[in-house]
Amino acid sequence: MNFILGILFSIVMVSILALIPWVGVWIFDLRYFFGIIIPYTALVVFIIGITYRIIKWACSPNPFRIPTTAGQQKSLHWIKQSKFDNPSTTLGVIGRMLFEILLFRSLFRNTSLEFRQGPKITYEWEKWLWIAALAFHYSFLVVLLRHLRFFMEPIPGFVLLIESLDSFLEAGIAPFSGFGVPEILISGFVLLAALAYLFLRRLYISQVRYVSLPADYFPLFRIIGIAGTGILMRYMGVFMQFLFKVDWFTVQVVQVKELAMGLVTFNPTIPEGIGTLFFIHLFLVCVLIVYFPFSKLMHMGGVFLSPTRVLANNNRMVRHINPWDYPVKTHTYEEYEEEFREKMIEAGLPVEKMPASQAEKETSSQEEAEKE
Repeated sequence: MNFILGILFSIVMVSILALIPWVGVWIFDLRYFFGIIIPYTALVVFIIGITYRIIKWACSPNPFRIPTTAGQQKSLHWIKQSKFDNPSTTLGVIGRMLFEILLFRSLFRNTSLEFRQGPKITYEWEKWLWIAALAFHYSFLVVLLRHLRFFMEPIPGFVLLIESLDSFLEAGIAPFSGFGVPEILISGFVLLAALAYLFLRRLYISQVRYVSLPADYFPLFRIIGIAGTGILMRYMGVFMQFLFKVDWFTVQVVQVKELAMGLVTFNPTIPEGIGTLFFIHLFLVCVLIVYFPFSKLMHMGGVFLSPTRVLANNNRMVRHINPWDYPVKTHTYEEYEEEFREKMIEAGLPVEKMPASQAEKETSSQEEAEKE
């Protein structure tokens, strides 16, 4: 029941976020507010939030080396070391980070426990989660790089190359190019498919469903909203305007680039001919930018400052001294007894050193006892 409430909460919140620019632009014509003020505000919050989180992490004390290890540590020369899972040098750490960032190596090695008939416990490779994670992150990266064409003039060559590679399926649907169908880019559809898998996985697997919170569903639905509005603008705008004369689907690429270039050059203008759907798409992107520094999505920057990943495991080779280990004034037991000896004796507690007067009395009593 809790996960249903989390899903409903996320859907309602994303729907409200989509309705805000629709009402503001379609009804109240607040194009300047949603096209200029909101993007600048989101960018400022993003920069301040990222800077705050990075500085906070960088200032956190880390006196010990605590790298996560999943293999043999370097020891004797005849024992093979796991250089990427248990690196002992900076070069090994760099290799480990490259595999982690580019290929999600730790997720690739992940396994899940399953019960088979018998009962029998088996460990299955989480290959579909690894593939979906790669598809999501790389398709998102391709979409972001493609959008650089709106913010640069002339368009960089690598952006044009990415677009050409992203549209390699276009040759298979060439006969439809005469009907006004825009160039098919597969990254957007791969992004949606990966998001759908990650969402369905949270529903299907009971363990994952149990630990899922609204903070896990909310980014998924928000990114789905961003990708969905982007696909609607690109592929459905022509048909909706032609068939149903729905103006708020209208998106002119030239006007969008004029708006984007105005934002980048700090000379913002709102061109005519941009439909309401674009402002919904832009507002959802701005909300994601604002949400990013204060959410789990910040793992993109945190992975570079994680002591469990970026430190070499050389504890057996190098002595590490805590730089925060400042001299502390101690109170030894001798000092404690010297301070509270009288009270300890009155309370009947044993002491290592008796007072001089008390020691003399005990000595004399012992001598008298010996004489008797």
